Amino acid sequence: MQNTGLLRRLAAIVYDALLNLAVWIIAALVFVAFNKGEAIETYQNLPLQVSLATISFAYFVGYWTRVGRTLGMQSWGLQLETSGGQPPSLTSATVRFFAALLSWVPLGLGFIWQLWDKDKLTWHDRISGTRLVHYPRKK
Repeated sequence: MQNTGLLRRLAAIVYDALLNLAVWIIAALVFVAFNKGEAIETYQNLPLQVSLATISFAYFVGYWTRVGRTLGMQSWGLQLETSGGQPPSLTSATVRFFAALLSWVPLGLGFIWQLWDKDKLTWHDRISGTRLVHYPRKK
């Protein structure tokens, strides 16, 4: 077990973002189909916005609470744990999800904070009582 570096964390974020984007496109196609094939303005469509947010929430919180890692995290050998080494509860995973959104607001400072933190934790790690650890593959 090792502390997770910022670049490894960001690589997992990009991977998960691409997966989320693919599912968002499929969800948006459903809305376009119900709109008789006409384009939809996302910013004017509250049901679509809620659907996309729900998809992201279900993806992250679902994976975190069941196996402690998303598909992107699995690819980079990362695991989300509580201080006791267990996958997070539904409550702590939900707190982490919303705290991670807040970490992006000030230009990602909540993530970059890891570089100065004595325990290499981000804002959302601290707020949710979780941590991201790297388990290198055995050779």
